[in-house]
Amino acid sequence: MVIPRFTCTFGTNIHLGDHAFVNGNAFFMDDAPIAVGAHVRIGPGAQLMTALHPVDDHARRREGWERAAPIVIGENSWLGASVTVGAGVTIGRNVVVGAGSVVLHDIPDHVVAAGTPARVIRSTPVEAP
Repeated sequence: MVIPRFTCTFGTNIHLGDHAFVNGNAFFMDDAPIAVGAHVRIGPGAQLMTALHPVDDHARRREGWERAAPIVIGENSWLGASVTVGAGVTIGRNVVVGAGSVVLHDIPDHVVAAGTPARVIRSTPVEAP
């Protein structure tokens, strides 16, 4: 289920797993693939941003060069309100990301992460098979 107002760059590079939920005012910059696992919950105002711009090459940045890297969100994870996920990030299964966090690096399975940049705060129980 996707709640309006949802915006994206293309819409063709987004895959939502079964029973995924995207709350209002989310933006998916799908210049590269975005894969959202089953039972994922994404809070209002979340942004999934796949674009990258040159950091050290000032001339290329001035010229507007860009590349993109995919985002993957594992099954049964929850992104709080206004979470931003950067390009190339993988968020594991059964992860909770606190509201307002900026996720710039991969997050392993079964943890709570929060902050800017997001860091693992604690582990959560491993789900029984």
